[in-house]
Amino acid sequence: MAVIVVTGTGTEIGKTVATAAMAAAALREGRSVAVLKPAQTGVNADEPGDAAEVARLAGPVTAVELARFPEPLAPATAARRAGLAPVKPQDVAEAAGKLAAEHDLVLVEGAGGLLVRFDDDGGTLADAAGLLGAPVLIVAPAGLGTLNSTALTAEALRGRGLECAGVVVGSWPYDPDLAARCNLADLPEAAGAPLLGAIPQGAGSLRPADFRAGAGSWLVPALGGSWDPDAFAARMRSGHRPGGGGTAVR
Repeated sequence: MAVIVVTGTGTEIGKTVATAAMAAAALREGRSVAVLKPAQTGVNADEPGDAAEVARLAGPVTAVELARFPEPLAPATAARRAGLAPVKPQDVAEAAGKLAAEHDLVLVEGAGGLLVRFDDDGGTLADAAGLLGAPVLIVAPAGLGTLNSTALTAEALRGRGLECAGVVVGSWPYDPDLAARCNLADLPEAAGAPLLGAIPQGAGSLRPADFRAGAGSWLVPALGGSWDPDAFAARMRSGHRPGGGGTAVR
């Protein structure tokens, strides 16, 4: 998978940290990585955005932003209010294609969910993924309510003929409740795709060296890691707190 599009079931659920973990695992394998943020919103010109945060955590990636809008709104709305040109799906596809020609892996991190509008024509991250022919990875919360939002996102992908690569839990809690533990089995069914990882709560606050050392233990081998979803789920069913792969951070 030269290009992976990373979306979420909503905002503030761990997309950037999950993207950083995938980048770190790929770098550890000796692969070259680029991270593309099509539209960064809610960040001033002198502040680091999501792509820069991925680089801080993961290491030497090529970090690219196509546009930045100061207000924390959907990209189309933020661009309109700022009086700036919006990002269009074709812009995203062209930028990702150029990066893929020079890197082993390109991670395209969306803003919010799959169908958040980039422009006033209704262009979305899903449209960009379609132009790229790239699989889409869903980052989802661990707890109650995640099954519906994950199923809706996966259904939207299937309706557009797009591949769902799988699901990564964006923040696995230190003390998972019953819903979170059950969702380890239920999320793959809701998505119709495998569970590919669980990022521990607080991972984004780790020192970069510790983040890079741990990233592989949070992701399955297909993403460059060593995480075993069946073994992890069995530990959670037994009532154990996460240990080894998926260690939560306080």
